[in-house]
Amino acid sequence: MTDSTLGTALITGASTGIGAVYADRLAKRGHDLILVARDAARMQALADRLTAETGRTIEVVRADLTDGDDLDRVAKRLASDAAITLLVNNAGMSLNGGLLDNEAPALERLIALNVTAPTVLASAAGKAFQARGKGGIINLASVLALAPEAFDGTYSGSKAFVLNVSLSLASQLEPKGVRVQAVLPGATRTEIWERSGKDVDSFPAEMVMDVYDLVDASLLGFDKGETVTIPPLADEGLYESYNNARLAMGPHLSKRDVAPRYRETVAA
Repeated sequence: MTDSTLGTALITGASTGIGAVYADRLAKRGHDLILVARDAARMQALADRLTAETGRTIEVVRADLTDGDDLDRVAKRLASDAAITLLVNNAGMSLNGGLLDNEAPALERLIALNVTAPTVLASAAGKAFQARGKGGIINLASVLALAPEAFDGTYSGSKAFVLNVSLSLASQLEPKGVRVQAVLPGATRTEIWERSGKDVDSFPAEMVMDVYDLVDASLLGFDKGETVTIPPLADEGLYESYNNARLAMGPHLSKRDVAPRYRETVAA
């Protein structure tokens, strides 16, 4: 498929792993690409291969999204380039250890990459797409957004943030013609494990998804119009029940009166 009307997809964390596979799949669908990451050499090798295979126009942008100037540069590109029709907010990291094992610089870097960067970029893209009445934002979260007790709460908390932002954006933008999707991968075989000092092979083999399967499933979810896509979850009803319970609480969460169970009982 080489439909130029698909426009350009900007993909963060595009040098390897999930981002690189999104680049492969979207180029083969007919998107031109802007690849954003720190490793320019790996992105250029990917761009050369995909250009040869698909004929698409692919630009490499070296940027460290934990750096404010670099983040601002990418955000301004999203805001000003009318050819961009899709943002894939994929760049992210996890800690070596957890909250109690790390000092402030590591924690601040995780928050900068996993929280600040996708927020700023989604804001820039969302405003631009809203003005045009079309476009799409794909935010990579994690199943740990729904299971904070399972591993480090810093990482899972950052992914819960991404999920919340996605749900809020979807409610605002989808009525105006802009698609928003949160993708919640489970354990997926990528370099993020090695970079954070973890061994993905320590998990049972049946728990670890191939990265190509993950991205293909996620794009199918996007095509189907899903706001939340959880590729490993076979029973969709489980998430629907969870989400329905969450929504049912909404009308009861802000009241003038204290709930009876929090009223002090005075003995007769």
